[in-house]
Amino acid sequence: MLAMTHNVGRAILGVALITGMTVAMALGIGTAQAQEEIAPTQQALADYISAGLDPAPDGRQPRAIVDVGGSAGRPTSVASDPRGEGPEMSAYLPAFAYGLTHPDAAPPGANRWDCVPSPRYPRPVVLLHGSWLNAYDSFAYLAPRLARAGYCVFAVNFGRSGLLDGGGVGPLLPGRYGVGPIEDSSRQVREFVDRVLAATGARKVDIVAHSQGGTVANHYLKFEAGASNVGNLVSLGSTHHGTSLLGIATLGRTINNLGVDILGFSEPVVGIANVQQAVGSPFYATLNARGDTVPGVAYTSIGSRYDQITNPYHWTFLQAGPGATVDNVTLQDGCERDLSDHLTMMYSPRAVSIVLRALDPIGHPALRCSFNPWLIGGGGGL
Repeated sequence: MLAMTHNVGRAILGVALITGMTVAMALGIGTAQAQEEIAPTQQALADYISAGLDPAPDGRQPRAIVDVGGSAGRPTSVASDPRGEGPEMSAYLPAFAYGLTHPDAAPPGANRWDCVPSPRYPRPVVLLHGSWLNAYDSFAYLAPRLARAGYCVFAVNFGRSGLLDGGGVGPLLPGRYGVGPIEDSSRQVREFVDRVLAATGARKVDIVAHSQGGTVANHYLKFEAGASNVGNLVSLGSTHHGTSLLGIATLGRTINNLGVDILGFSEPVVGIANVQQAVGSPFYATLNARGDTVPGVAYTSIGSRYDQITNPYHWTFLQAGPGATVDNVTLQDGCERDLSDHLTMMYSPRAVSIVLRALDPIGHPALRCSFNPWLIGGGGGL
């Protein structure tokens, strides 16, 4: 029984880490490599992870390999609608736990397909989650607040891909989506937005996106004719210009070396979407070749100084091009008590107030300031 409890504990730790909580980096593990650079390719990432893996108890040496899978040798993914509203949450960790056991739950207040937009808020709000996340654990705090403010709210689980389809190790856990090719996720978002517009009769939507969700939205605007369907893009900690692969590499090493065998001896690594989000990747060269923005869209990009994934955090900020407006907001400006990191910013009262102000600056001009602890979150209630 003791051994079982110990294994469960290690598994829970691995689960927490794999969602993006790079605890090892926060504790200084791997800081000697902090200045290293890794080429933005799957093979380079696999080699870097393999170099730091400890031998197994039987002496065998685990290694990370590249295997993009798919029936045609190309990563594949699908999307699905979250169904059945889960409970409202005020902190990330319990929301994550619920999302593991209810991976397809809708955030509270979302996906009520009979919702009729009001004259005050004629644009429905579409929520886009990040890598290794889902609609529920990303928006269990924000979605009900948008719904209570009077918005029709919709969310989709995009980029759903299995281990053998190129999704990497994340989908071994329930509800770890946003792992398929970003181009596929962008098309899935286009199809979802089209359905939202048809169901509500609206002419446009507003998008609120976290992490990779902002990058998917950006691709949708630029390459899937999304600009004519979107009024506002509000992003939180989004990887608009990429992120370092060091966090992902340290994450893979740490989980495996703690005894949670996510890599095994011949497993794929992190999934194509995470490699695409490496700064300097060919994906970003294409995405931002003509600038950060498209005409006719109002952008708000929210970053946190304590973001351990989109780091340095100012990479989340955008530069306005012709016909677009950009408001880059640092979460801690005017509120040093907010210690939100990459995940817990989604459970920050201040972040919610910034989102509401971006969508309706006249109706929601005030910004809240509450203590929101790093790693745990708490909706300002701790």
